[in-house]
Amino acid sequence: MNLFKNKKWTYLINLIGICLIFFAFMILFKSGVLGTRTNYIKGIFTTACYTIIMVSSLNLLTGFMGEFSLGHAGFMSVGAYSSAIVTNMLVDKGIPNILLFVIALLVGGIAAAITGTLVGIPALRLRGDYLAIVTIAFAEIIRVAFCNFEITGGGKTMSGITKLSNFYWCFWVMVICVTFMYMYVRSRFGRTVTAIREDYIAAASSGINVTFYKVLTFTVSAFFAGIGGAMYAHYMTAMIPTNFNFMYSAEFLTEVIIGGTGSLTGSIIGATLLSALPEAMRQFANYRMLAYAIILVLVMIFKPSGIFGTYEFSLTGTLSKLFGNKKKKEVSKG
Repeated sequence: MNLFKNKKWTYLINLIGICLIFFAFMILFKSGVLGTRTNYIKGIFTTACYTIIMVSSLNLLTGFMGEFSLGHAGFMSVGAYSSAIVTNMLVDKGIPNILLFVIALLVGGIAAAITGTLVGIPALRLRGDYLAIVTIAFAEIIRVAFCNFEITGGGKTMSGITKLSNFYWCFWVMVICVTFMYMYVRSRFGRTVTAIREDYIAAASSGINVTFYKVLTFTVSAFFAGIGGAMYAHYMTAMIPTNFNFMYSAEFLTEVIIGGTGSLTGSIIGATLLSALPEAMRQFANYRMLAYAIILVLVMIFKPSGIFGTYEFSLTGTLSKLFGNKKKKEVSKG
């Protein structure tokens, strides 16, 4: 089974698997099987795409770096508003929508990354509860600021944003973002951050610049949160600062914990399930947070490490096990 151990073949097989999933969605939405519910279901999956990016980026901090952040909605709002302002300025310049969408994503990501660096340099010298409190304060400062800036609506709804996000574009942006996050986690930077999580003092004693790597991871996480915010803004086409409050950050953290801290696969599953939950409970909208709480309590009782724990699903690994077991059975029979 050398085929599954070769990195190039591994990437190719995973890419084929992702393409098959994408084409399955295309057939589902284009065939008319869902009837009048097609756009509704497509909207749920579009929401899931940018939620997956948000939850995965938060998992970089919570799962891989071992620090709690409760201000992730703040970075999302920076990305959302900055990208919306830029696209509103460029919308009548004759720029193709796909290029305008890419510009929106880059502007949102870069703006959030800069903010993440500015916040991370002083904040990441703190740890535990103190860091969580600082991130909450940051998110509230951003929210209040956007409530008072005229360019962001002055506390009122910022509407008229060009609708650029659709499921097909968002799907591939999500795939690219999760892939880069996975590569970061598996790189020497990610391994260093994991070492810091496991033993902060030992890492610092061995000569690792702990603050640098923590700020770097914080910045990377903020960058992807900004991209998620840009996707959100250009899908909803209207925003109000109060949408990006503490409860929204808490929802992201809940999804990380339920999926599994330290597992990007868990973030994908957790974000998808909990994105669909509000729609499934539309008739009981007032009890949505209660449902989140019950699910979280059950997971903490029966699976404290989350649904996936630190496990990462691998298509090639699964195929290798299946064909490997089959080959062993054939050899034993022979």
